[in-house]
Amino acid sequence: MKITLVVACALVDADRRVLIAQRPQGKQLAGLWEFPGGKVDPGETPEAALIRELREELGVETQEACLAPLTFASHSYENFHLLMPLYVCRKWQGDPQSHEHSALKWVSPRNLRDYPMPPADEPLIAPLCDLL
Repeated sequence: MKITLVVACALVDADRRVLIAQRPQGKQLAGLWEFPGGKVDPGETPEAALIRELREELGVETQEACLAPLTFASHSYENFHLLMPLYVCRKWQGDPQSHEHSALKWVSPRNLRDYPMPPADEPLIAPLCDLL
């Protein structure tokens, strides 16, 4: 089975809220909420991929020193196996704007479970709540 490496980020604001993004119509798992991020390109480190994805998806800039690895998800889908490290980022430049998602929302950690997420994102919630 093919393993796909995807990286995700929990942007955490001064009020300890986490940014989640809604997958757009026409994409797999459309309408579900997820942590921003995306595929790691060949030859790219997970941190470099996350910095690139945050720029492309949200229009924000951050640095590798601002990304703290927290946990990861390992989930089998029908055609591939997803390996997804989750980083926490508390420092970035710019206000997150939705460039690729249908909506963005700042959510308190205890309310994350109120938003339907892809199966791979769900196990990331508990460690994030423990941290915050």
